[in-house]
Amino acid sequence: MGYKVAVVGATGNVGREMLAILAERNFPADEVVALASRKSVGQECSFGDKTLKVKALDHYDFSDVDICLMSAGGSVSKEWSPKIGAQGAVVIDNSSAWRMDPDVPLVVPEVNADALAGFSKKNIIANPNCSTAQLVVALKPLHDRAKIKRVVVATYQSVSGAGKDAMDELFSQTKAVFTLEEVKEGKFPKRIAFNVIPHIDVFMEDGYTKEEWKMMMETKKILDPKIKLTATCVRVPVFVGHSEAVNIEFESPISETEARDILRKAPGCLVIDKREPGGYATPYECVGEDATYISRIRTDPTVDNGLEMWVVSDNLRKGAALNAIQIAESLINRKLISAKKKAA
Repeated sequence: MGYKVAVVGATGNVGREMLAILAERNFPADEVVALASRKSVGQECSFGDKTLKVKALDHYDFSDVDICLMSAGGSVSKEWSPKIGAQGAVVIDNSSAWRMDPDVPLVVPEVNADALAGFSKKNIIANPNCSTAQLVVALKPLHDRAKIKRVVVATYQSVSGAGKDAMDELFSQTKAVFTLEEVKEGKFPKRIAFNVIPHIDVFMEDGYTKEEWKMMMETKKILDPKIKLTATCVRVPVFVGHSEAVNIEFESPISETEARDILRKAPGCLVIDKREPGGYATPYECVGEDATYISRIRTDPTVDNGLEMWVVSDNLRKGAALNAIQIAESLINRKLISAKKKAA
């Protein structure tokens, strides 16, 4: 017997990607339901070779749903995830609403799948921030070998991380530059076309932004609370794909050759690291791919036991939709959930 899966926020960037990946991976679902707000009711979403009609979240009965993939924003998740979980569905939430809740596992399956065992306290599992997900996939195998003390990361994050309106803004601003029209700002506080913006999410009292804080706190929760991490998160004029320049300081010696070999064998990682023009991954190549790409692995001579590397991934996939579906697959593979009996 297959599972019944509900996708909440099915009309958004990540929701559409979730539906596509469920179909691609032949997820063992007998039924998939597309849900969104009332204004989206009746819209159509692609699911493999099928088309799903969007239904309203606030009128839906989740009593026979097994897994709910939630990608409708933090406020919607805060209201609905506990209600859905109380009806017996496991909610895998893509927002930041539940990530730091001590009763909610924050999971990247290649890194800390064992944490899934604690999902039953609230029937909610949190998906990490997109920039955190790809980072910890690359850090985990190296941490297992040489124990990470400190990480300094600068991100180069695509506009799709801010939603469809942000992608439209980059397109319209770029077009306006070439046609000598007025460049209008909306989603971003400054022009994004042919520019970079060192500001993602709101500013906090200490000068960091919420995005930077998320990377710090989530890495500690997923990987190791003793790791010190500082981040600078930057929005760049790229449609899809986040990149990160990562500096790592280890407790024990580890050579760049050993690191390269470890990462080549690690789950979810793909090393492309030739020291020649084009011998590295860029966000353009990672779009539509599942792997976290790692390039530019080299020794940092300014600290003891230091390495530098470049990490790139499709933020709509591993940073969001794919990771959520991998969590669902892990729940099934570990026999942590079973399909409810459906009414005839």
